[in-house]
Amino acid sequence: KDEAIEEIRWILRNVRKVPQGKPDDFSINTSDALIKQWNELTRSIFLVMIVVASVALIVGGIGIMNIMLVSVTERTREIGIRKAIGAKKKEILVQFLIEAVIVSLGGGIIGILLGFLLAKIASIFANLPFAMPIWLVLLGFLFSSLVGVFFGFYPAKKAAELNPVEALRYE
Repeated sequence: KDEAIEEIRWILRNVRKVPQGKPDDFSINTSDALIKQWNELTRSIFLVMIVVASVALIVGGIGIMNIMLVSVTERTREIGIRKAIGAKKKEILVQFLIEAVIVSLGGGIIGILLGFLLAKIASIFANLPFAMPIWLVLLGFLFSSLVGVFFGFYPAKKAAELNPVEALRYE
């Protein structure tokens, strides 16, 4: 293999009339080198996608937390009434966690649909076959749910910990 590369280099130097002692004014790329470059490029793109997705999940999670905190504030009297007639902390906590998961799943569905659409468009322009494995869609739903639980826990706990007497006074 190395002998073939050196022979090609010698032929190219003669054809291009590169003087002895001067550097090559061309490059020789082997399939191994091209595959290595391609793998490095795809790995870099994959890492960038992970960073972008992580930032999007964090920003989305903070948005969900803010929405749920506003919901708790707006429904303080409702929470107080529910607790006054016997609702347990766990029931309030679970209710608000479920609401946070529903909000995040809504965002997850929109994200999956947008991802599907963008991937389809990219496959058309790149003239590549389109494939979206079901495990990837399920992973999207799983992450959406986890974001809802993680970022919805603080508002749900805040709602569950409300003092019913104070909550009923709130306006």
